Amino acid sequence: MKKFLIFSGLVSMWLVFTAGTIDLDFLFDYANQIRPDYITQDNTDINEITNPGATLGRVLFYDKNLSTDNTIACASCHQQQFAFSDTSLVSTGVNGVTGRHSMRLVNARFSELGRFFWDKRASTLEEQTTMPIQDHAEMGYSGQNGDPSFDDLIQKLYTVDYYDDLFYFVYGDETITEERIQESLAQFIRSIQSFDTKYDEGLSMVDNEMMPFPNFSDAENRGKQLFMQEPEFDMEANRIGGGAGCDNCHRAPEFDIDPLSRSNGIITEISGDINIEIHRSPSLRDMFNPITGDLNGQLMHTGEFSDMASVLDHYSNLGVNLTVSELQHIDTRLRVGPRAQVLHLTDQDKSDMESFLRTLTGTDMYVNEMWSDPFDPDGSLSVISSPLSTDSAEANDYNLDIFPNPVVDRLNINAEEGKIQQVTVHDQRGKVLVKYKLNTANKVQINFEDYSSGIYFISVSLNGDRTTVQKVVKL
Repeated sequence: MKKFLIFSGLVSMWLVFTAGTIDLDFLFDYANQIRPDYITQDNTDINEITNPGATLGRVLFYDKNLSTDNTIACASCHQQQFAFSDTSLVSTGVNGVTGRHSMRLVNARFSELGRFFWDKRASTLEEQTTMPIQDHAEMGYSGQNGDPSFDDLIQKLYTVDYYDDLFYFVYGDETITEERIQESLAQFIRSIQSFDTKYDEGLSMVDNEMMPFPNFSDAENRGKQLFMQEPEFDMEANRIGGGAGCDNCHRAPEFDIDPLSRSNGIITEISGDINIEIHRSPSLRDMFNPITGDLNGQLMHTGEFSDMASVLDHYSNLGVNLTVSELQHIDTRLRVGPRAQVLHLTDQDKSDMESFLRTLTGTDMYVNEMWSDPFDPDGSLSVISSPLSTDSAEANDYNLDIFPNPVVDRLNINAEEGKIQQVTVHDQRGKVLVKYKLNTANKVQINFEDYSSGIYFISVSLNGDRTTVQKVVKL
């Protein structure tokens, strides 16, 4: 009954999440979230989380406009209800499927290893955020083999009304660039955190993580000891005492991957190709779903393990299952001299370790609206309290009129006599194309014949130092 009541509450919260409105006067507090003092890893670098930036990132993360056929968003493969992962072996994109299982994004900020993707091909989270968008199979803006380019996506986003308000709110103008998209997406993803777990509660009760946790069961404490403690081996690489040594690579309390980690022995890709360099891992936090108790998706980059016992069997029997050539590439912490480890984990050992790993799951991340889909079910979104809306209201006091829009030849700008002080034309990258400084004019005409088709921004300064910006389409 208790599980049902929790589930019912979660469903109710999901229904509330679909309001379809972003109020820029009342933002979620992404920038000042509380995290435990013992969490010290942070790969943020210079892109600090801000409430406006993460809000823009949230919209981009859930927006299907970022795919060529408007069917796939970042959130399609990284779903909040599964710790921002996917329960499918591979995720479906606009032109096929992903090559690897979608990685959980929880606590992506709190990892010493700042590189991203399973094969670490992205040097920063910022770089990673737009690579799926530019992948032919995933979101389609590759710019190759007939695909539209990322610049085509930027042109498309200029036609989406709410991005005028959001980019202006974050950056002070409506200019959309890949760098700005990367910055805001990375801020949103880094904001996704989970520290409300049974493990965190237990750690707060003791002096160090090796002590028994008062809130843990006997099985959970035994599993924690196995996870944390170094194993003892004989000369044949058989474990004869100690723990399993998992903490050597998956380091508590962040449970992030050691940056120096190498292959774990999973070398056959989903495609069948051999890859000995895979050694990225998400945090081990939130592998299990708090509602169903199931895994939040299959494990490893191949997604080949659908239960924790299989994962523990893999590490327990490396020395039995790997060939001589495969042994050369696995992490040295999984070997004893030239031999791979054989941990000889019993069924009780594996059950205890799974009990411990379940204590690393929280609940808030799965239900918190700040990380939820901001769009209505029909895909619509309204932005209110926008500075642009305020400027437009003030501009209307001067009877400002910019027409025709779209424009072909000449653009006309009219206002009350003596009110227009300056008019500036910008291209979509923010470059100033032409500027008019005026004193008493109430009419301006701009020749658009020589401009190529596309999006332009007209900035009009009015008396009182008020400025309004309007987007214009040149046919």
